[in-house]
Amino acid sequence: MKLGLNTAVISAAGAADAAARCLEGGGLVAFPTETVYGLGADATNARAVARLYEAKGRPAFNPLIAHVRDLEAAQRIARFDDRSLRLAEAFWPGPLTLVLSKANECPVSDLATAGLETIAVRVPAHPVAQEILRAFGKPVVAPSANISGHVSPTIAAHVLGDLDGRIDLIVDGGPVSVGVESTIVGCFETPMLLRPGGLPREDIERVLGEKLSRPPEEAAADESHPLAPGMLASHYAPRKAVRLNARDVKADEALLAFGPRMISGADKTHVMNLSEAGDLVEAAANLFGYLRELDAGGSRAIAVMTIPDEGLGEAINDRLRRAAVPRS
Repeated sequence: MKLGLNTAVISAAGAADAAARCLEGGGLVAFPTETVYGLGADATNARAVARLYEAKGRPAFNPLIAHVRDLEAAQRIARFDDRSLRLAEAFWPGPLTLVLSKANECPVSDLATAGLETIAVRVPAHPVAQEILRAFGKPVVAPSANISGHVSPTIAAHVLGDLDGRIDLIVDGGPVSVGVESTIVGCFETPMLLRPGGLPREDIERVLGEKLSRPPEEAAADESHPLAPGMLASHYAPRKAVRLNARDVKADEALLAFGPRMISGADKTHVMNLSEAGDLVEAAANLFGYLRELDAGGSRAIAVMTIPDEGLGEAINDRLRRAAVPRS
């Protein structure tokens, strides 16, 4: 074991029992999922959930995702219909979150669901997350393990950089594989894509046999009552300004590139290429790590090349648009 200023960092091997004990005591544990590192708390313990909101600086009106070990555990906290059951059976464990009506005896804290009558549920695929959930035996809320609104963490060092001294334990499971958060689907009368993510829309629509709708404009614009996590306008953001769809690079900008062809000015600045081969899966895996590295560099701002808005590109562009929203 090595120590940060106040936060213990342990390797993933044999970490499940230690993580479960920490969660049972109301502690906060960061651990890898296949999407990003999550910050876990006992979803049934309102005091632990309040600690999590405080550690992240996250608005308490922003709901959290309850992570469970399998479909059977999910059915104890949420109500499934035929469509949601089909999605769960097709894509769990994996990077899909379903927003469902709460079960009658749902034990998850109202604070975790922001007082909504719905609950966001996911079964993560990462073996470390699976081991922790099995050892703990209860739902775990686990938003990204970073300061609220900042770039999401894809390695343990990112977590330590943001939350050292604010949380109890970090389980270091190495780099994550997907690199963007889960796709969130609202299982309402009409299935709704609430947040693009690590599972492409096309795969979900193929299983449903119908198109996913988008949130009504008034719902998408209401930041005081988001329907799901990750819907705030400014989110996933580096500290530096972000300029999208750049066709050239200004003298004071670094470049987040994509594909084999560079734009004007790229030869005179710090460049990180999400995927030289133009592979959107590779780009998603690199996105948050590269944004963090460019944010730590000497440039004033970050220019971003155009990325195709298809497949995982929809999720990448969603994160980049939120990262580019001006902040006070």
